[in-house]
Amino acid sequence: ENFSGNSQEVHRGGIRAPRLAVCLFSAMPIVSVKKELLHAALGEEYEQSAFEDLCFDFGIELDDVTSERAEIEKELGDNAKNLEAASDEVIYKIDIPANRYDLLCLEGIAKAIRVFLQKDPTPPTFTLTPKQTTMTVEKSVDSIRPHVVCAILRDITFTADSYRSFIELQDKFHQNIGRNRTLVSIGTHDLDKIQAPFYYRAMAPSEIKFVPLNRSKEMNGHELMKELESDLQLRRYLHIIRDSPVYPVICDSRGKVLSLPPIINGEYSKMSKDTKNILIEVTATDLTKANIVLNNMCAMFSGYCQKPYSIEQMSVINENGDSVHESLPDMNYREVSASLKYIRGLLDLKLPAEEVVSLLNKMMLPSSVDGDEYVKVQVPPTRSDILHECDIAEDVAIAYGYNNLNIVPPSTITTGGQQPINMLSDLLRHEMAFCGYTEVLSFALCAREENYAFLRHEEDNKCVTIGNPKTQEFQIGRTTLLVGLLKTLFNNKQLPLPIKLYEIADVILKDDKSDVGAVNERRLAMLYCDVHAGFEKLHGVVDEIMMKLNVSTERYYLDSESCNDEALFPGMRANVVVDKKTIGSVGVLHPEVITNFGLGFPVSVCEICIESFV
Repeated sequence: ENFSGNSQEVHRGGIRAPRLAVCLFSAMPIVSVKKELLHAALGEEYEQSAFEDLCFDFGIELDDVTSERAEIEKELGDNAKNLEAASDEVIYKIDIPANRYDLLCLEGIAKAIRVFLQKDPTPPTFTLTPKQTTMTVEKSVDSIRPHVVCAILRDITFTADSYRSFIELQDKFHQNIGRNRTLVSIGTHDLDKIQAPFYYRAMAPSEIKFVPLNRSKEMNGHELMKELESDLQLRRYLHIIRDSPVYPVICDSRGKVLSLPPIINGEYSKMSKDTKNILIEVTATDLTKANIVLNNMCAMFSGYCQKPYSIEQMSVINENGDSVHESLPDMNYREVSASLKYIRGLLDLKLPAEEVVSLLNKMMLPSSVDGDEYVKVQVPPTRSDILHECDIAEDVAIAYGYNNLNIVPPSTITTGGQQPINMLSDLLRHEMAFCGYTEVLSFALCAREENYAFLRHEEDNKCVTIGNPKTQEFQIGRTTLLVGLLKTLFNNKQLPLPIKLYEIADVILKDDKSDVGAVNERRLAMLYCDVHAGFEKLHGVVDEIMMKLNVSTERYYLDSESCNDEALFPGMRANVVVDKKTIGSVGVLHPEVITNFGLGFPVSVCEICIESFV
């Protein structure tokens, strides 16, 4: 479970965003494959343009053509050194649909395209060896990571490239369906080094003792967590179990620890490309996703076994010896019936039943005609994306060719264009940049205390509250942009003064007249932080904004008498009034607010609603 990954902190204009825990997941996973290996697997050489067309026809996309050397030069620029060891082999980066887990490696892509091109007749048929080994799940894991599924691949032969693909597929599963190992994590072990049967249990960290992967020293759970805090690859997973009173472990019959999921494997069961027999174990909080991962791992790499596509099943039992999962993995095809009328209507095509069957066979969905109205589809264990008739119709459309579908004019005529409020926002961003301010993009959710008590505001029942929030940071929808600005300022106090920030974004307000009970309101907020408050600085920016909006001095003024915003210091605050309507306020932050946000310097702020200018 010790696999590489990259994390990057993005700095916008030298300003760091607030340090909040967020996870970003790519909507389209990208799989990197060597051009020569892919062409060899396909049994044909393709020009780049021809391969791009093939990818489009199949429903994937060639995103980039690069090499290891080019990637290093792109990432490091002039700092790139020792490039002699970097390979110049051409690498294809291919965009894969997020729900096609069977296409996340070279083996899956090549097999699917070969069937699509009708070079291979059908998906492979798997040979399942009856279970000989068990995995016992102890009740202690129920509170932390309750599920485990497993299988064995025997007499496998790896090359350096296929072994790398084996490792990279696990990493892809961890990132995507596993949600950075929170839902699913995979452990693979050299079966010849360990002793069956196997046990999945939870133990106190102080009782867990083993040598972690690629280490030489034995550690307990607490020592391991401390050790991995400095590991750039693994430290981002520590939070998953670190605060638990027990950690999950996979052990063999000798009591030796094979892995501590979802963090790291043990050195004891370490694999290499010379490994011949493999134990694959998948631990999870989501059993369905665990089975998807196990099925795909076995399907993709059982092809390298001495008897291709042979898999040895395992049985998962509980402490009493009762079966939890009788035979894993379950590689049986499931049967789905699809209506020809539905498929033809959705695609606006009058396809004969036999042609629908032929098209589905190209998409690795073996099918047959079932009477006059239906086709019977055999869904492979790797196609977890097939959930409904519409998924079958989609594969028919791909095999038929999107460019071959009938072109139908839309029933309504619309003209695309930018929303006026967004156009105004972009124009204001330019003006704020000309004034020397740096834009901030903060979260639309915040803590209730930050939105009210920290700003010395009374709760007004205008905020939208999140039900059962998972973190104290995200309790409500913000009703002011100042919270995000002030938190960003707190995380960037080390920058030289003055610090000038702004944000143009929506706040969320309750509205009984809205069909959803709330509305968004577009606002502009700015702050100026220096050794002096700088009220006059923001006054000047507001004057500049009003001038650019063609608001004359007769229509616009600052009213200090009517302003009662408690976040601002009395005598140094004013309402911004346009056409006799208050659209916001400007002033110097109250010392209590400065203390609440831990700032330590005088700060002037302004926040106005800009929707009236559209």
